[in-house]
Amino acid sequence: MTTPETYRVYAIKYAHHGRRSSQNFLGGDAHDVPMPLDYFVWAVVGATRAFLVDTGFDQAGAEKRGRSPARPIDQGLAELGIEPAAVQDIIITHMHYDHAGNRDLFPGARYHVQDREMAFCTGRCMCHQPLAVHFEPADVASMVHKVFAKRVAFHDGDAEIAPGLSVHHIGGHTAGMQVVRVRTARGFLVLASDASHFYANFQQARPFPAVHNVAEALEGYQRIHALADSPQQIIPGHDPQVLARYPAASARHEGWIVRLDGDTR
Repeated sequence: MTTPETYRVYAIKYAHHGRRSSQNFLGGDAHDVPMPLDYFVWAVVGATRAFLVDTGFDQAGAEKRGRSPARPIDQGLAELGIEPAAVQDIIITHMHYDHAGNRDLFPGARYHVQDREMAFCTGRCMCHQPLAVHFEPADVASMVHKVFAKRVAFHDGDAEIAPGLSVHHIGGHTAGMQVVRVRTARGFLVLASDASHFYANFQQARPFPAVHNVAEALEGYQRIHALADSPQQIIPGHDPQVLARYPAASARHEGWIVRLDGDTR
């Protein structure tokens, strides 16, 4: 019998942004304490190939949005022995500017996107500024060009990308928000991305204020719990606590790259 593949999973921090807790919960937060965002991409590394989850933004994107860049994501990938030109498959959890940038960095990759996300970011909802502000038109246009270049794989709901690696439609934050379920040596882990920006969002059932459908976001927290083998194996999309809870990939990666498939600290 073939042993199912298990993967190593890494979170790579590439930027940072100071915020208050009142900005991170729908309806605000009475405490209003500092609660910054970290920005990550994730590498899922198997025996013979690596998959990338999201592509972040570049220096120009950081300057345009007033974010503080840490290190370019290609530098982080290089630390893990991953060459951007060699990446074959990229899962885009959703098309917001901080998850779908660096559009020319991966010339050989196929992109995995939900049908509903492409319909959302190219359709009538983008006529509404509160929804459109989180998208970068050039990133959306680039993905459309990739469709015509036959470099996009569309998914309608749940789909297996490779044995032990699957995507699952959640919605909520955007119409086509998807999470990634990964088999690891310690069970199934869920890269929640912006289905839950912080641990507190899913733990307290308090959505992030950038939300397309509140009901889907709330139901999504339950779905994420069902997909993960334990609550400790749910990885939020922007919480600096991820870097504190998981061990660095090596001593030189402290505060920058952590390995998610082992025990927490």
